[in-house]
Amino acid sequence: MDRDAFLTRVRQAAHAGRAYSVEIKPFAETTGYVGLREGENPCERLAEEIRDVGGEAIIVSSLEAAREQLRTWLVAADAKRAFCWQHPVLEATGVTEVLSTLGIASINHDELAPLPLATQREQILACDVGITSTVLAIAETGSLWLHAEPGQERLASLAPPRHIAIVKRSQIVPDLLDAFASLAKQGYENLPSNITLVTGPSKTGDIELRLTTGVHGPGKWQVIVVDEPT
Repeated sequence: MDRDAFLTRVRQAAHAGRAYSVEIKPFAETTGYVGLREGENPCERLAEEIRDVGGEAIIVSSLEAAREQLRTWLVAADAKRAFCWQHPVLEATGVTEVLSTLGIASINHDELAPLPLATQREQILACDVGITSTVLAIAETGSLWLHAEPGQERLASLAPPRHIAIVKRSQIVPDLLDAFASLAKQGYENLPSNITLVTGPSKTGDIELRLTTGVHGPGKWQVIVVDEPT
């Protein structure tokens, strides 16, 4: 494509983009903190927001039910290999046993750590599903707040084409402000080197306003929300 043709396409895309402009109201009142509505179930709100951003969310009443839902999703996905976090919620759910009974190969930090970096990369990229929990889940935006730590690698939620997360009610906070407040109580000096907010499957767009899913990360994002008494 020559220079003039390229610039013509840019101008056309910019003109089309003005159809989606946002009306600015300079005197609008600031709403401030919103969080959850009075009496609202945080699990239901989280699931609703996850669906709104293109994810799939199922609410279950126990870890046993979460285990069965995980089994259902893995069978439907015809999963062959999984990259799993080492996390108390996953251990309590029995993720390792589910994978074993389904004949799905799995890898985790302890198995990867002794291997050369090139081999680690090959092993991770060969996985078709990543299974994680979360540090916090933000109900108002349907986001998962992940810390990059040994055993809870960011790549588990990024490299495989499918990301499945299991979240308990006790991990849900109403709003991003509550998430920062929770971290403040733990001490910011204890933060990991990397924090990731996952909101929906991977998406990217271009100047022609075409949205594509799954280019820079998982195209399928599924969350099991365990509405279990804390």
